[in-house]
Amino acid sequence: MAILNSLFTWFMKKRIHQIELFMKYPHDVQEEWFQSLISTAEATEWGKQHDYKSIFSVEDFKNRVPIQTYDSIKGHVDRMIKGEQNILWPSDIKWFAKSSGTTADRSKFIPVSREALDECHYQGGKDMLSIYCHNRPENKVFNGKSVVIGGSSQFNNFSSDSYSGDLSSILIRNLPFWAEFKRTPTLEVTLNPNFEDKIDQIARITIEEDVTSLAGVPTWNIVMAQRILEITGKSNLLEVWPNLEFYGHGGVSFKPYREEFKRLIPSTDMYYLENYNASEGYFGIQDQSDSEDLLLMLDYGIYYEFLPMENIGDADPKTYNLGEVELGKNYALIISTNAGLWRYMIGDTIKFTSLSPYRFQISGRTTAYINTFGEELIVDNADQAIQAASVATGATVKDYTAGPVYFDSGKAGAHEWVIEFVQQPSSFREFCEVLDAKLREINSDYDAKRHKDMALTFPIVHNAPVNTFYQWMKSRGKLGGQNKVPRLANDRTYLEPILMELRLNDQLGRTATL
Repeated sequence: MAILNSLFTWFMKKRIHQIELFMKYPHDVQEEWFQSLISTAEATEWGKQHDYKSIFSVEDFKNRVPIQTYDSIKGHVDRMIKGEQNILWPSDIKWFAKSSGTTADRSKFIPVSREALDECHYQGGKDMLSIYCHNRPENKVFNGKSVVIGGSSQFNNFSSDSYSGDLSSILIRNLPFWAEFKRTPTLEVTLNPNFEDKIDQIARITIEEDVTSLAGVPTWNIVMAQRILEITGKSNLLEVWPNLEFYGHGGVSFKPYREEFKRLIPSTDMYYLENYNASEGYFGIQDQSDSEDLLLMLDYGIYYEFLPMENIGDADPKTYNLGEVELGKNYALIISTNAGLWRYMIGDTIKFTSLSPYRFQISGRTTAYINTFGEELIVDNADQAIQAASVATGATVKDYTAGPVYFDSGKAGAHEWVIEFVQQPSSFREFCEVLDAKLREINSDYDAKRHKDMALTFPIVHNAPVNTFYQWMKSRGKLGGQNKVPRLANDRTYLEPILMELRLNDQLGRTATL
């Protein structure tokens, strides 16, 4: 095993030199990928429609191709699902990643080409391990197995030769042999569409394995960990897997989960590494052990543009190339990819923390925010406030969602929160006060609206019972895979059904307001 671990580690670390090259020459690498994408797709239906043969510069591209959303390409995707090819991308596309996003119940089906699998998603997974091996050369992660909680995939209703499912399930079904060799449990168990049965099976199988690493969305890994501890009677995961050393996570901010993972894995040697892998592509990896910033991955077959958030509603908004971005500014991410997404707005926002090399933080969603009163509250603000309130009161938050309370009969508005705790705060009232104070500290627009309660009063915060969000997600058919609890909404779409269910069961819990 030691020899095998050394071999895998050596193989992974070879990639570091290439990563260092795109860090040193980011604009050259992006220009090369831009030219490659345009020339590869010029004979597609989309390429002919926009005359890709006559595109010689990025400016030509921007003038020729409008910014796209899922609604604008849905007709093309529907035809591809039914079996038509060479529409957005020349190679055959048979896989479609089912994504609900965080602000809409309607499913989206994102095309996933073979190139996107090999050059983007799998390369990202390998690079995450390469960075880990580089940062921790004494690792023994390949001595044991990795547990990955996947979603489900199935034949869609249009063609026997095209498939849809969560991105995680698509990746697992197409894993290269070297990755499948180190994974547990079996493919059949991992892709079980019944999430609760799957969690129970994974728990019972993996407690017999030497697990050294975990991967996946924190929410569902906590559910798995809790089931493992129930079955074994152990107090933490290290009593089950003593050699556990690495967790690669993504999908949601890790801030609300950090304390719970410290409880589940009580070791200062445990290494946490965040990745930014969406249905549309693999975009970033946390490459520094002493910083949570993500390195923008520039050689995965993706060309990036950045749209300032203040211009997102413009009729023909100007986007910026990598060399034009500024530190600390919120940008909507626009991508063109080797799966045929062209100038596609994925709905996430980022802000750069470094320009040499290009590192960033995920700041929120273009549609997951509260701006009912001009407060422009984004998910990054909410995560920071939740973390500050948790630290101040010794609490551990499992999940939360928030939305607006509208003006009524001359009364000011407010924000209403539903928060579920793993560890209750020492003072619920203090938790709410710190939450509000932190939001006022980090968001000047929120603070201005809170001034003398003129537009916003002190937030209404509900202390929800255990498993509130689990049961709500289950009722929506959103357990597991890429599904996430929506953090913020600019309406009460998510709040009302949760509050109604809690009222019906007389479980609304403690509520703090002034």
